[in-house]
Amino acid sequence: MKRSVRLAAGALALVLAAGALVLGLWSDGMPHDPSFRPVSPSAFPLAILGDSNSHSYQDNAWFPADSSERGGRLRSRTFQWTEVLARMRGQQLDLGPWVRWGRPGVVALAREWMGLPGGRAPRKEDYLYNFANSGAACKNLMGGRFRQAPRLVALMDREPERWARGVVVIRIGLNNWGGLLDLQASDPAAPELREATAFCAREIGAAVASIHARHRSTRILLVGIGNEADDPANFDRWQSATETRNIRIALDGFNAAIRHLADGDARLAYFDDLAWFQDHWGSRDAEGKPDYKAVEMGPELRVTNTIGDDPHNALLADRHAGLVWNALWAQALVARLREAFDLPITPIADEELRRFVEPLVAAPAAPVKAPGS
Repeated sequence: MKRSVRLAAGALALVLAAGALVLGLWSDGMPHDPSFRPVSPSAFPLAILGDSNSHSYQDNAWFPADSSERGGRLRSRTFQWTEVLARMRGQQLDLGPWVRWGRPGVVALAREWMGLPGGRAPRKEDYLYNFANSGAACKNLMGGRFRQAPRLVALMDREPERWARGVVVIRIGLNNWGGLLDLQASDPAAPELREATAFCAREIGAAVASIHARHRSTRILLVGIGNEADDPANFDRWQSATETRNIRIALDGFNAAIRHLADGDARLAYFDDLAWFQDHWGSRDAEGKPDYKAVEMGPELRVTNTIGDDPHNALLADRHAGLVWNALWAQALVARLREAFDLPITPIADEELRRFVEPLVAAPAAPVKAPGS
């Protein structure tokens, strides 16, 4: 019996040692010299923490190259705001090189338990500094297999001098909030809504603190969330003045908690996503009925608050932002970075944006190529 126990213990030790060796040697796809990139040394590094609203569409590691699941059927010319920004201001804002980098969440977590770098999780093809991934919620900022902020900080630690002048965009919370619309419409003061608001504010605040604990000068832009009642898929719901008002009261409370995190700290600023959307497409009327306008980007490009992969729709068929939405959002982000942090980034003028978008609207679908930065 004792001999059997010793054999079993020995076998277990061998398995654990082999597992530790595999975890230690498991390649995550990080380039040998991630600091090398063909951009100006004066470019401001830009990192992202968030969800599918910031996960690049041309990710062929997460989604197959011929898939329309991410970016729609015109995926090869439908870009996420990060991809627009890299193409239009990639010499001034550095999102890092385009890499297929990361590990499964359990592997990243096990490596961290062993005192090794976790890297990025899950594995995806994206810009080096983009830690946003589809499905992420506020809990994924600091904890669990897919925690983003601590792993971004570990990457920033490799180049602390650069990140002293860098920016981190935190855009998350819709996956915590969007599924609660019925409750928002009926009782904007419901305990569940207060709990979701407090939780997200706490996790975002913890992410901010973790970044500034290691990189005190890094600027951080906190992005509020929009109104899911403005999604065309929801137009036939909550069509009353009371429900519309209640949803807005609840949403204002959530966004106020995020905005409050930036109060009194020049390193922090807030981006009002709801106001941005309403400025471009409007909102429902006072009685809760859809009352949206179109965005005019030239004689051939009129974009409505509708759903479809054709770029004349604001939203893709999967209800993520379409090409024009993301292009306009990138334009607004540059303006906000200039305004909030006095960054000397060249503004994206309306005419420049139109020249960028129009060929993509007119072009046939083409094979996806690695975008670079």
